[in-house]
Amino acid sequence: MKRRSKLRIVLLTFSIAFILFGAWFSSTNAFKFIKGYLIFKSGQIEAKEIHKKPVEQEPDESKEILYLNRPTKGENIGKLIIPKLDASLPIFHGTDEEELEKGVGHYAQSVLPGEEDNSVLSGHRDTVFRKLGEVGKGDLLIVETSTGTFTYRVKNVRIVDKDDRTVIVPKPRATLTVSTCYPFDFIGASPERYILVANLISKKLT
Repeated sequence: MKRRSKLRIVLLTFSIAFILFGAWFSSTNAFKFIKGYLIFKSGQIEAKEIHKKPVEQEPDESKEILYLNRPTKGENIGKLIIPKLDASLPIFHGTDEEELEKGVGHYAQSVLPGEEDNSVLSGHRDTVFRKLGEVGKGDLLIVETSTGTFTYRVKNVRIVDKDDRTVIVPKPRATLTVSTCYPFDFIGASPERYILVANLISKKLT
């Protein structure tokens, strides 16, 4: 009986102490500190998730300025020369149907050809890029614009899902990414994209 009484006293004392501690904790800065810490940690997690997504890059003032004037939507900005296909194709700023009907479209949210980072071009597989499947690793892609001639060499060929956004992510060096629908003989809306990724190997400014 004495042991049970002692046990009850210990439990009662512990319960009272726990209640008093809870009252103190909720009425002091300790509660605010813990709450702030948890918010900070959750914010770090959210920031990491955001950084995983492609974001629009701020211009780096240390980079060479190649274009004094930025093109407007629908403007002809140059031509894409594909020696392997003996083809010379006009490039228009924008990738809406209006631009793609006239030639190769330049994804407006990417840098212009020759600039550091990823310049993205797109075209229809049944018009300007109907033979793009013949172009592969090691082949050259040449872009001529008002500011100069930029020569790229294909380093990688990818076939990705049509919704794959890694095609437009920033690159650490001057890169040209060329995209078209795939398979080339597919009837209807194609489920995939044929991608050429090329690095800038030389430039000749005008």
